Amino acid sequence: MHVTIYSDGSSRGNPGPGGYGSVLHYTDPSGKLHVKELSQGFDCTTNNRMELLGVIAALEVLKRPCEIDVISDSQYVVNAFNQHWVEGWLKRDWKNAKKEPVKNADLWKRLLKAKEPHSVTFHWVKGHAGHPENERCDKLATAAADGEGRIKDEGFQA
Repeated sequence: MHVTIYSDGSSRGNPGPGGYGSVLHYTDPSGKLHVKELSQGFDCTTNNRMELLGVIAALEVLKRPCEIDVISDSQYVVNAFNQHWVEGWLKRDWKNAKKEPVKNADLWKRLLKAKEPHSVTFHWVKGHAGHPENERCDKLATAAADGEGRIKDEGFQA
């Protein structure tokens, strides 16, 4: 089963109110496209945390192992895998190259667990450049950041 995940995060201030938006695409064997949209707002968070949570939320809704393409405008998320930053963090017990604790380690660990059963490839797309699904994710993320029903980002430390 192949799924494409589009994801974006937003923060009004950094830190500030934030949200993520994700869109999942799956084409079934008959050729029918299935689309699922996810979003959530948070009272106080950062843009990078929302970028991570968008991918995490999308992975966590999948019920069986899949082949996944993650499309994100976050170089933070994409480069962590494509440039093997995560591998270095794991080798250094969640320390970065400067021997400092990795920021957002709680979410990186959650992301690793969420992607574990899947085969995941990360792709970067330029944000705000007219990519329809990325633009939709941005709208979902900003609406969640600005809207009612925001929740506390339990892992955020100011």
